Amino acid sequence: MSVPLQPPRRLIEMTVDGDPVRVPEGSTVLDACSAAGKDIPTLCYGDTLTPKNACRVCVVEVEGARTLAPACSRRAEPGMAVGTATERARHSRKIVLELLASTADLSTTPRAAEWIEEYGARPDRFGEEAATVAQPAKVDNDLYVRDYSKCILCYKCVDACGDQWQNSFAISVAGRGFDAMISTEHDAPLTDSACVYCGNCVEVCPTGALSFKSEFDMRAAGSWDESRQTETTTICSYCGVGCNLTLHVQDNRIVKVSSPHDNPVTHGNLCIKGRFGFQHVQNVATSEDTIPLSGPASAPASDPVSVPASGPVPGSASGPVPGTRTASADG
Repeated sequence: MSVPLQPPRRLIEMTVDGDPVRVPEGSTVLDACSAAGKDIPTLCYGDTLTPKNACRVCVVEVEGARTLAPACSRRAEPGMAVGTATERARHSRKIVLELLASTADLSTTPRAAEWIEEYGARPDRFGEEAATVAQPAKVDNDLYVRDYSKCILCYKCVDACGDQWQNSFAISVAGRGFDAMISTEHDAPLTDSACVYCGNCVEVCPTGALSFKSEFDMRAAGSWDESRQTETTTICSYCGVGCNLTLHVQDNRIVKVSSPHDNPVTHGNLCIKGRFGFQHVQNVATSEDTIPLSGPASAPASDPVSVPASGPVPGSASGPVPGTRTASADG
């Protein structure tokens, strides 16, 4: 894969927890912390999106600053002294984790349980009557599921759907205060919205509030097991753009598709065909999908030949992916 070269940038010097660090000019404090080998928790940060400063779990203490600074968006400055593990920073992260975990389901959020233990957070201290965003999952199509009981309002899906990538503007924030939530226009089903099913919102969701329908069903059945999954990066075969796909395979079946964020062509973004059009690879005909065809005299007439019972294979180039509107909106 060819990576376009960037113009050289001047290096600036700063300290992170007392250790000297040199990072290119324009880098964030989070970049500097990563260069220094510091593990800073992040949720709303996306490496392909403009920082939103929504979750506040990445806050650090900057010497001379009145308030804690979000590491994901604060620019590194020459001579800056950053503390990542000060009592003030750790206490703030602990409170944020307690508030998030007490209101939203973080069971599918990578590393959430690890951070809660590391910072000694106690989400249960607010009691059983604490307000939550618990609600039934929205299953209105065959491609992906919206489970807003896991949503922390990081806004990454809104940005990916809006002006930062897809420009579909199918979802936005509705409501105020604790009642704020991600919604389609007038809370319409996805099938009646401007959604083009690119799945780029699923790609950036940090908590599993948005997930492939296949993953949702497997988790419900108890068969989802990432330790048994392999990842293989290949090239999408639908058109000539050359988008990279990462196939997540469990038990010799594709269970979901993602895309490398460092790819200079797609930056992790795909269209409906690249993201969800993998069914033809593993289309398995059932007894209802097979009809006996007459063959050579030497072949038993009762041997069925597997052919689609109606129309093209789901997700193939000659037919739409099931559960969506027409493919004219695959922009």
